[in-house]
This record gives sequence, structure tokens and C-alpha cells, in this order.
Amino acid sequence: MSGTTTHSLRFVAFATAVTAIGGFLFGYDTAVINGANSYFKMNMHLSPGQEGLAGAGAILGCIPGAMGAGFLSDRYGRKKLLLVCAALFAGGGLLSALPRTFGEFLSARFISGLGIGASSMICPVYIAEIAPEKWRGRLGSLFQLGIVTGIFLTLFINKLIQGMGDEAWNIASGWRWMLGMEAAPAVVFIGLLFTVPESPRWLAQKGRQPEARAILSDVGGEAYAETELAAIRSAASAETGRLSELFSRTYFRPLLIAVLLMICSQFCGINAIMYYSSKIFESAGAARNSAFASSIWIGLINLLFTFVAIFFVDRAGRRPLLLIGTAVQTVALGMVGWMFHTQQHGFALLLWVMVFIAAFAMAMGPIPWVLSAEIFPGKIRGRAMSVATFTIWTSCYIVAQTFPMLNDNPAIGPALTFWIYGAVSLFSFVFVLALVKETKGKSLEEIENGWRRPL
Repeated sequence: MSGTTTHSLRFVAFATAVTAIGGFLFGYDTAVINGANSYFKMNMHLSPGQEGLAGAGAILGCIPGAMGAGFLSDRYGRKKLLLVCAALFAGGGLLSALPRTFGEFLSARFISGLGIGASSMICPVYIAEIAPEKWRGRLGSLFQLGIVTGIFLTLFINKLIQGMGDEAWNIASGWRWMLGMEAAPAVVFIGLLFTVPESPRWLAQKGRQPEARAILSDVGGEAYAETELAAIRSAASAETGRLSELFSRTYFRPLLIAVLLMICSQFCGINAIMYYSSKIFESAGAARNSAFASSIWIGLINLLFTFVAIFFVDRAGRRPLLLIGTAVQTVALGMVGWMFHTQQHGFALLLWVMVFIAAFAMAMGPIPWVLSAEIFPGKIRGRAMSVATFTIWTSCYIVAQTFPMLNDNPAIGPALTFWIYGAVSLFSFVFVLALVKETKGKSLEEIENGWRRPL
């Protein structure tokens, strides 16, 4: 490897790794409520309805956070909005640890949710815009790696804090430490963001060519910088930069791909398992301690198989991984439903759930984020990504709210619920086979120009 290539890889990898801390905070904030919720419920004397609202409070902030961040990042820059996200994570974490009333708690969780929603839109876009095409897939997958790492480590952070005192201490203070700890990595995130550059493509689109050229030179050398700037200028000359352009004949297909992939990534039931894994295994007859141990195995498999995506996404490509992943998901969910239908539990059930998690982690977990950040025209990439992230958070909220109702309904039950999720995975396979084009090895401008050619 030449010195220039080594420097370029280090430069891009560092900027991407810093951005992936946004994914870690996303994962931490998403998972921490599971450990804190039972103690918070007793502290605040919540009703079942209030308990559900406490769990969904952050998701309710994700939706406006995702929608607003696109316009703001297109106008003010990706880096400035990442700093705002980091501040929201820090502020939301601290405020979540200090509430005196349920209303104050909901407000704090909403603030954290704004950070999650905005970061889920901006981080993949920033990574896609700074990474060269040969590394873009695996570097884009680092955002998902950050998420699953945050989710996995939070299980142990909650357990560590829980062990610092008895139940009375946890009811009074433990849950506050669980939520407040989010501020520590958020402050680190703020500090590190000052060391990374702005998106070179955003700078070029704003007419700040010398700054864009300097960053692109660090990414791939002088020749790479000139080639990329020429491609950006060429693509920009054909763009109007209006959000309404997304609904034109040219760009409706990438919009459809992004929206349906985001919907399917949630309606396959991933967060039903992530949020309610202990409940699922308990309903299958497992003891509570065994159910918690099974949840840890799920978190570990989710983490490990994200590395499979990182390794193969720029080698095999996005489309083959999606086809393999959705096919395996379909079989695994069908078998999970069969386990419940025949009232089987224990290792067989855990095995098929882990097969599903592995398939999701290598495909439908990271790749919809990578693809959605790649396939939209540059001048409206931020706002277009907002539509995609609005879709995923709305879908996430629907799944989180409907799973208990489906699972506990005698007319439906867990077997039919997981068969429904399996049907969504089958639809995902057919959809990818029919409409999703490969983007491996193509520059963002090549992908954009490809939509202008007839099918």
C-alpha cells in the first residue's frame, strides 16, 4: 500500500469512526430505557399506559428530528448538524437523569429522540459523501456497527449500575445513572467532531471549491479531487435542488427503494425482538434469568454479523447480501412461528431467532442505510434522506406499539405474528430481486446519472 493510500485510508477511516459514535449514541439511547424502565415505573408510580409512553418517548422525538435535519443539513452543513445532534444526546441524557415529574421525563426523552432521529439521517449521508466508492459500503456499515455496539454494551452498563445498590437504590437513583451515563460519550463525540472536516460534496455544492478540493485531496489525492469535483459540477448542472424533484419520473424509483427498504427493515420484526426478547422467551416457557441470557446472545450475534456486512458489502455488493439476508430471514421467521405453533421452546427457538438476527445484521440492518445515503441526487440528499428516516422511525413506532397487541391476542398469538413478519421478509426478497440495482464500486455521481437513463 502506498503512503498516499495509507494516509487517505486513515483520514477517511478516522472521520467515519468519529461519525459512527453517533450510531453508538443512537444504540445506547435506544436500549437504555429497557434497563431503566422498570425502576422508573416504580419511582414515578406509572400506569401501564404511561409506561408505554415512557418507552416510546424517544421514538416520538425521532420522527421530527429526522424530518427537520434534512433541510437544516442541506442548508447549514452536515458537520454543524452533527454537533447539534451530539448536544441533544448530552442534554437529553442529563435531563433524563434529573426529572421530578413524568412530564419532565417525557420532555427529556423527546430531546434525546430528536438527536437519534437527526443523527440517523445525517451520519449515513456524511459517510457516503466523504468515503471513496471503493470503501463506501464498508465505511457506511460502520454506522450500523456503532448502533449494535451501543445496544450490546448498554446491556452490561445497565447490569453494572444495577449491581451498585439494592432494589430501593435502583428505584430511587439507579435508573437515573443508567440514563445520565449517555452524556459521557456524547461529550467525547462533541470534542472529536471539531477534528473532522465538513462534507466535501456539500462544500462543493455551496460553491466552496477550494475547501472541497483540499478535503478530497486528503481522501484520495490531487487527481481524485479533480475528477470528483468535475463529476460533482456535472451532476449539479442537471439538478434543480427541489424536494419535489424526488417525485419526478427520474427519481421516483430511488425514493421507492429507500422507503420500502426502510419499511421492510422494521416490519420484518427486528425491533419486536430487540425490545421484547425477554418477553418472547418467557412466553415460550423460559425462566426470567434464562430469557435475559438469551437476550444477551441475541445482542452478541447482532454485533458479530454486522462485521460480515462490513467485510462483504464492497466485495459481494449490496444486492447479493440483501437477497441472501431476506431469504434466510424468511425461513428463520417461518421456523420461529412454527416453534410457537407447536409449543416448542428452549435451544431450538433461540437458534432460529439467532439465525434471523444474523441474517438481518448482515443485510437489512446496515444496507438500507448505505443505499439510502447513496442513491439520491446531491443537492437534495439531506432532505431525501429525511424522508427515508422518517419512514423507518414511523415504522419502528408502529412495530413497537403493535407487537404486544398481536402477541397477546388469542386470535393471533406469537406464531401468526412471526409468520406475518416472515411474509414481509419474503416481500423484501422479491422487491430487491425486481427493483434494486447494484451500487458497488460506483461514485455517487455515477449512481445519480444512472437514474436518468431509461430502465
